[in-house]
Amino acid sequence: MLTESEVYLPLSMELGWFSASEAQEFVSYAVTQGLLAKEDGRLHPTFPIETITIPVGFTPRKKIFPKKKRQAKEEPVLEAIASCICERTGRDAADVHEEITRVASEKKIIPEVAALFIARKDSIPCEEWYDAVEAMLLTGSTG
Repeated sequence: MLTESEVYLPLSMELGWFSASEAQEFVSYAVTQGLLAKEDGRLHPTFPIETITIPVGFTPRKKIFPKKKRQAKEEPVLEAIASCICERTGRDAADVHEEITRVASEKKIIPEVAALFIARKDSIPCEEWYDAVEAMLLTGSTG
């Protein structure tokens, strides 16, 4: 049994088959199709893996699962967390961004992690962004 990130990160980082977000969508699709089952926050296959042989050089086609309809422009993680902090606390966006910048600088962390830190400090649920921020940390990309 593996966590979701233990499944999607290798699909993205190690194998290079998908971007991090595509790999997350793929894992979600596999769960909805019944190929993977979720139990106690961990995933496991619903089929006998011993019977599967993967050909050498196999690479999946990205069209094997339907993409969710997305908004014209997806909001960056940092902006999404900052917006949530503003909504939940009633604080001004400039004030929240200033605090994120200050905390990131003081703690020598990326702004997305600083935003999560501030959200947790303000008792704002922020688990929905953990995977996206973790993927950013592992790929070295921020934004």
